[in-house]
Amino acid sequence: MEKNTPTFKPSLRLLDATMIVAGSMIGSGIFIVSADITRNTGSAGWLLVVWLITGLMTLTAALSYGELSALFPQAGGQYVYLKEAYNPLIGFLYGWSFFAVIQTATIAAVGVAFAKFTAYLVPALSEDLVALDLGFLTVSPAQLLSLAVITLLTYINTRGIKSGKLIQTVFTLTKLLSLFGLILFGLLSLKPEVWQANWAHAWDMHRLNPDGSTISYTTLASLGAIAAAMVGSIFSSDSWNNVTFIAGEVKNPRRNVGLSLFLGTLLVTLIYVATNLVYAGILPLQEIASADKDRVAVTAAQGIFGTAGTITIALMIMISTFGCNNGIILAGARVYYTMAKDGLFFKKVGSLNKNAVPEHALWLQCLFAGAWCLSGRYGDLLDMISFVVVGFYMLTIAGIFILRKKRPDAHRPYKAFGYPVLPLLYIVMGLAFCGLLIAYKPKFTWPGLIITLLGIPIYYLALAKKRGTKYEVSGTKYEVPETKYEVKNEEA
Repeated sequence: MEKNTPTFKPSLRLLDATMIVAGSMIGSGIFIVSADITRNTGSAGWLLVVWLITGLMTLTAALSYGELSALFPQAGGQYVYLKEAYNPLIGFLYGWSFFAVIQTATIAAVGVAFAKFTAYLVPALSEDLVALDLGFLTVSPAQLLSLAVITLLTYINTRGIKSGKLIQTVFTLTKLLSLFGLILFGLLSLKPEVWQANWAHAWDMHRLNPDGSTISYTTLASLGAIAAAMVGSIFSSDSWNNVTFIAGEVKNPRRNVGLSLFLGTLLVTLIYVATNLVYAGILPLQEIASADKDRVAVTAAQGIFGTAGTITIALMIMISTFGCNNGIILAGARVYYTMAKDGLFFKKVGSLNKNAVPEHALWLQCLFAGAWCLSGRYGDLLDMISFVVVGFYMLTIAGIFILRKKRPDAHRPYKAFGYPVLPLLYIVMGLAFCGLLIAYKPKFTWPGLIITLLGIPIYYLALAKKRGTKYEVSGTKYEVPETKYEVKNEEA
C-alpha cells in the first residue's frame, strides 16, 4: 500500500458503535407498524408476542454475529461473512440485494417518513400536494424534502467518520431519551378500563378490520397471520447489523462490534416491547388498528399529552428518522466499498477520499436511494425483500457452523452465545417465517427472490470484466487470485 493512500481510521468507541446499532434500528416503524400487527392478530397478547418473537430472533442473530465480527473485523460485515463461509457468489448476491433494494429502499422509506411527520408542523410539505408535475411523474414536497435530507446526510458523511459519528450519537441519545419519556408518561397515564378490555381476550386471534369487524382464522391461517404481522416488526428491528459494515473503523473491533450488537439490540427490544405495552394501555385495540395512516404513536400521544401530543410525537419521529438514516447511510457504503475492492463493483467505489471515507460509494448510494424516493414504490419493495433479508440472516448464521469446520484453529476471541442451540433456533424460526410468507404473501416474496437471483448473471459479468485484461494472453488462460481476508491467530 502506498504511503499516501487513505485507510479507514478506527475512531468509533463502544458507545458510538452501540448508538449506530440502536440508532439504525429505531426509525419510523415503532411509531406505525403496530396498527398492521393489530389488524393481523386482533389481540393485545398476540401484539406483544409478535414483538417478542422478533426481539428474540434479533437478539439471537446479534449474539451469533458476534463470533463472525470477531473473526473478520474488517469493513464489509455480512458480505465478508457470507463470502468466507460459502463462496464469492453468495457474498455478491447479498451485496447486490443490499445495494439494489435492502439498504437504498430503506434509506428512501425512512427519508419519506421524516418528511411525512415534518408535514405535521409545516403542512406545505405534505405528501398529498404536488410540487412538480413532469407528466410521467409527479413529485410531492415530502419527496423533495426526503431527497434533501438524504443528500445532506450523505454530504456530512463524506466529511469523515467523526461528523457522522457525532450526529449518530447525539440524535440516538436524544431519541432514546424521548422514547423513555413516552414510555414513562404513557405508563403513568394508563387507563385501567382500556387495559382490562384489551387483555380480556388477549389470546383470541382473529383478523380485526378498521371498521371493527372480525374474521376468524384456522390454526394454519393463524400462523400465516403471525408471519404477515412480523413483516412490520422485522422491518422495525432491521439494520441492527449495520455496525458490522464499519468494523474497520471501530476501536478494538474483535470485542466492541459483538458487544455493541448485543447491547444495542437488547436495548431496542426492551423499548419496543414497553412502547407496545403503552399502546395497549392507552388505546382500545380498535383505535390501534384504525389509527389515521397507521400513526399509532400520534394517537397514543394525544391520549397522553392532550392536544400538544401531535407536535410532540412529530418532533420525536423527526429526530428518530433523521438519526436512523444517518446510521444507515454511514454504514451501507462500506459494503459497496468492500465489493469494489474485490473487483465486483465500480472501481471508483473502492477508493477513500482525503477524509478516509468511501465518498463515491456514499454518493452512488444517495443516487439510488433518491430514485426510490421518487418512485413511490419503496414501501412495497421493503415488504417484498423482508423474506430475502431473513433468508440471508439464516445463511450467515449457518455460516458459523461451516466456518468452525473449515477453520477450526482460527482465533475466536468471542464464540456465539448458546451455540449450537440458539443459532439453530434462529434458523428454525427464520425458515418458518419465510415458509409462511411464501404460502400467505406470495406477491411479496417472489419479487424479492427474483431481484436477488438477478445478481447471478451480474456477478458473472462483473467477474468476466475483472478478468478481462489478463484472463487470456496468447491463448493461455490465467485465474485472477481470489481476495481473502486473513484470520489471525492472535489478538488484534
